Amino acid sequence: MPTPPAYAPGTTPAYALVATDLDGTLLRPDDTVSARSRAALALAAAAGARHLVVTGRPVPGIRALLADLAYSGLVVCGQGTQLYEAGAGGGGRLLRSVALDREAADTALGKIEAEIGAVFAAVDQDGVDGATLIEAGYRMPNPTLPAQRVDSRAALWERPVIKVLVRHPELGDDALAAAARGAVGDLATVTMAGPGTVELAPRGVDKGTGLALAAELLGIGAERTVAFGDMPNDLPMFAGSGHRVAMGNAHPELRAAADEVTLSNAEDGVAVVLERLFGAFPVRQPGTEVAPESSLV
Repeated sequence: MPTPPAYAPGTTPAYALVATDLDGTLLRPDDTVSARSRAALALAAAAGARHLVVTGRPVPGIRALLADLAYSGLVVCGQGTQLYEAGAGGGGRLLRSVALDREAADTALGKIEAEIGAVFAAVDQDGVDGATLIEAGYRMPNPTLPAQRVDSRAALWERPVIKVLVRHPELGDDALAAAARGAVGDLATVTMAGPGTVELAPRGVDKGTGLALAAELLGIGAERTVAFGDMPNDLPMFAGSGHRVAMGNAHPELRAAADEVTLSNAEDGVAVVLERLFGAFPVRQPGTEVAPESSLV
């Protein structure tokens, strides 16, 4: 696909919705959003485009970040299980939530273990104040996100959950995801969301369904959506977008499905593309270099 043209001030931009994943995409490796990325998002907003965060993190794991960005409006959270409306000043409300049947989730874990041996599990609870619970042996892929350890697997199911996170002591992420899909069947949707992050969500729910709902509420069609991601869980989001941008650090599956590959999240790859699409260039600071434009697949 040809590179979309740059936006010319006074005209209508090609894209009205900028859908971004967080971890490995908009967020730098230190979990921050750079000044350059903030400026690029502001350029898109000035041209009339909306920013939509589409993340695997549940609502409690992003509220502080949204407040820091002064973000307001719709957010797709929890791999599409939650549609949240962020308000000014850090407030917000949950518009929609799809819980994972806990009996089905427990059965799914049992089926996975019957195929590949014992796994370590964690859950994200439902609701705006839901906790992340981890059983003994489970290590959080992102140590900056809070989690509570429980004494038994049964304790994971004491409250409604939106998804289950699974780790194996030996198998890599791709092998674990493939084994889980084969074992789980129609009990849940299996996805790989990042290093050390294989997840089970309600059947038929993913980032694509979350993006579609948000875009419908905003009145923006798929052809006017540009999406940024880095992991296989972003594939359904790509399917519902007019232009698909994989990060330079993206998983091979996502790179293969992308229209364009930009720089890595450590190099502000999202900003590189937004600066081109919305017709602006970064301000050069003494002693620094401006990152080159992204490459086409």
